[in-house]
Amino acid sequence: MHIDHRKLGRELDLFDSDPLIGAGLPFWLPAGAAARHEVESYLYELERRHGYRHVYSPALGKRQMYEISGHWQNFADDMFPPMRLGGDELVLRPSLCPHHALLVKSRQRSYRELPLRIAELGPMYRAERSGVLGGLARVRSIQLNDAHIFCALDQVGDEVAAVLRLMDEAHAALGLSPTAFRLSLRGEGGKYGGGDAMWERAEALLRAALAGIPFEEVRGEAAFYGPKIDVQIVDPAGREWSLATIQVDFLMPERFGLEYSAADGGRHRPVMVHRSLAGSMERLFGHLIEVHGGAFPVWYAPVQLDVLPIGADQSAAASAFAAEAIRAGLRAEVHHDGSIGARIRAAAERKVPYVAVLGAREVADGSVALRLRDGRQLPPRPAAEAIALVASVASPFQPPRRHP
Repeated sequence: MHIDHRKLGRELDLFDSDPLIGAGLPFWLPAGAAARHEVESYLYELERRHGYRHVYSPALGKRQMYEISGHWQNFADDMFPPMRLGGDELVLRPSLCPHHALLVKSRQRSYRELPLRIAELGPMYRAERSGVLGGLARVRSIQLNDAHIFCALDQVGDEVAAVLRLMDEAHAALGLSPTAFRLSLRGEGGKYGGGDAMWERAEALLRAALAGIPFEEVRGEAAFYGPKIDVQIVDPAGREWSLATIQVDFLMPERFGLEYSAADGGRHRPVMVHRSLAGSMERLFGHLIEVHGGAFPVWYAPVQLDVLPIGADQSAAASAFAAEAIRAGLRAEVHHDGSIGARIRAAAERKVPYVAVLGAREVADGSVALRLRDGRQLPPRPAAEAIALVASVASPFQPPRRHP
């Protein structure tokens, strides 16, 4: 049976919405915010380890900037109307790439800096029509895992290949299994900027990067500035959508006049590679909720350890144990009210991966009995060892652990 993330996400207190905030503008509740924060932190650290430098840029820009980039001509119907301020028209951005292009242009650049990998988890906005909005899948306020690589032409192949490897690592950690690769090419019509030679060169670079990987070509699905590789995934309802993307762009560096000084002393135009490892946090979590049925991998579970004292006499020990777990970096909670059976069932309904039950015997000998999310029970062990066990599977950079 298909799990609807809209229903389950609200049952698990991950997110909700309110008419006074508006359609397509969900808010994240503490449990959902905790899970999202862990995924965002992981993506940040993964990118940092692979040479990306993170920035912040405004969610607004002048209309003129989007006219230069080409977004205004090709995207205006999906953008919020300009806001007049003095003599300027400010627009909520539909993408981050123009800001990153200008960020690179703000300094003199040398070939020694290339490839320059600029990343940002940044907000952008789409004026989606109310009829297509739903849950986290189609929203108006988007937090995008985005990056742009500025490189020399002879570096593009290696950079695209490195991004594909990075995507594999991120998707495995998130518990996702992409199903297909798509080479999205330009179609008919005048929206595609640049000449034939530019497009043919960009398409050839992406085809070379896909050597040995089965893929399908789809006409008319390219961005207006260049072709792209779309990593496709099928959700539990059988619907296919793009999880991640890589785009090769010769057009925007030309429109913004980007240059770097080459080894020969000349000025050269960089190539701009757009990429997102996991897309927007909203659409990503809509999919993660359904794929995992709300039972997220331990490292981004909202609560990793639920501590349950059997009786009032164990309450102080349970609180002390939970405090130790929190100091060790875990997300732990204590629940005192109700029968122990009801509290265990409640933890299962909330998809908590570990439950620690403390009775008189455990408190007396300083041990903890851990119960797994699937109902299995582990042998009692010293409290410090129990915390260390949970911590050992609470990082996305550690290999998965199987319990005996």
